Amino acid sequence: MKTITTDDLQNLKDRGEAITLIHTLSVDAFAESHIPDSINIPRDQMDFTEKVEQAVGGKSQPIVVYCASSECSSSTKAAKELESQGFTNVAEYVGGAQAWHESGHALEHV
Repeated sequence: MKTITTDDLQNLKDRGEAITLIHTLSVDAFAESHIPDSINIPRDQMDFTEKVEQAVGGKSQPIVVYCASSECSSSTKAAKELESQGFTNVAEYVGGAQAWHESGHALEHV
């Protein structure tokens, strides 16, 4: 499983890469704080992989999954689940929203 750092994610965003950034926690957690331009697909939903495929447009599209922090395992489980279902371009942003914020970047709130 591929992992990326805060700098990697910032570089992808700066270059305008066509990635889908997926927050894997609950709707409530997403509303509380999330990285700008990300979407929310909770990993614990029964149809998680189907929703991801619909959102990104196919299993070969670039996806970055993240959750609250490096202590959170939701994004790791999500990345493994997506790869096991045939997604070929998945990366995990291990630091999550906490690392993004601690590096000076803004978080959004709904």
